[in-house]
Amino acid sequence: MADIHQTAIVDSKAEIDDNVKVGPFTIIEGPVKLYSAVEVGSHALITGDTSIGENCRIHHGAVVGTLPQDLKFGGEETRVEIGANTTIREYVTVNRGTEESGYTSVGDNCLLMAYSHVAHDCHIGDNVILANGVQMAGHVHIQDYAIVGGLVAIHQFVTVGAHCMIGGGYRIPKDVCPYALVGGYPVTIKTLNLTGLMRRGFSAETIQNIKKAYKILFNSPYNTSDAVKKIRDELPQTEEINNILTFIANSRRGLIK
Repeated sequence: MADIHQTAIVDSKAEIDDNVKVGPFTIIEGPVKLYSAVEVGSHALITGDTSIGENCRIHHGAVVGTLPQDLKFGGEETRVEIGANTTIREYVTVNRGTEESGYTSVGDNCLLMAYSHVAHDCHIGDNVILANGVQMAGHVHIQDYAIVGGLVAIHQFVTVGAHCMIGGGYRIPKDVCPYALVGGYPVTIKTLNLTGLMRRGFSAETIQNIKKAYKILFNSPYNTSDAVKKIRDELPQTEEINNILTFIANSRRGLIK
């Protein structure tokens, strides 16, 4: 049986697993789905067609599943999907999608620290960390294992690549290539996220290949098209190199260099 505080308000349309905990003065509104071992703190709001995966922790004052802050939104049926083992800290806000993608998503094993905002049609991969006060505009994509520092503002339609790290307090107007360490004014790629790559078991040979690719991309006279050709011709086409080339091919905003 779910442990629901007597002051909480739970909609009859909600689906709540037996071992879910809901704290005082929290509101569960609409066809929300709370899966096994979810814990929701006090004074939270979870609303709309929102699913919260197993073992998630939703802390005090968080708001998940509210309408998108998009003037083009026409009331269409959209949703929010939160993966398993994700922690959403105090006063985080997650808006549902618009007709562009139909949903907003956060993957498994993520940490969204206090006051961060996930806007409509944003899609966050697995094992992502958003530090306090990260502000995402609509349609942002953040790939697996990325770490975004506190108070970072991310422009709409930006993609943040896998395994990269963005320092705190910066504005991100363009796409951030995978594996990079980003910071400065104006924001640039400083080096590879070497500490993160080593912690995640990337071999010395793999890291060296990524370094060679980034030297061609960012520390050479080649434009991006010529750099991509040179990488294809001269470097082993490993999974990591292919990830970089695919990321460049799919870039919507151009690259931070």
